[in-house]
Amino acid sequence: MTPGFFARLALAIATWFQILLHPRFAADVLALREKKAVRLEPSLEPKALDPGKTAAAALEPKPRAADPAPALQMLAILQREGRFVDFLEEDISQYADADVGAAARMVHDGCRKALGDYLALEPLRVEGEGARVVVDRGFDPSAVRLTGNVAGDPPFAGTLRHHGWRAKEVKLPPLASGADARVLAPAEVEL
Repeated sequence: MTPGFFARLALAIATWFQILLHPRFAADVLALREKKAVRLEPSLEPKALDPGKTAAAALEPKPRAADPAPALQMLAILQREGRFVDFLEEDISQYADADVGAAARMVHDGCRKALGDYLALEPLRVEGEGARVVVDRGFDPSAVRLTGNVAGDPPFAGTLRHHGWRAKEVKLPPLASGADARVLAPAEVEL
């Protein structure tokens, strides 16, 4: 079954936070995108025993289900502060570029404020974009994505196209007891 738009959006947001907060998960996603073998988190779920293996050796890694609540909470904050979901859900093809640009400026200002209020971000690289950099042996593949003609073994020399981001601190407020994290913006009824 193919998931619907909102299920894919929730998955994308949850995955985005997992990539930011868990370098190993990011490496797995990168490997999956590049169609390489994927490491999985350890699990206690046994599999069928091979004749020469013990029960302990039969334990195999199994992925944990990501909790979508923090991702949905951040998406709700982006909606509240910058009307982010409204902007993305609007069909902007009927508007002039100047109108879209004006709306984008308002969304940008609100979303930028929300990120600043709830996430402490830092660049992964201090060099400016376009700088020549060296990626040494043993680099963290969750922090550096190699593109272009990747051949051989590190060290690699190349041009920095994006400095990357890391969430240094996440300051999401606790969800109210019984709150449905899937509600990104309540319906508004004026009386």
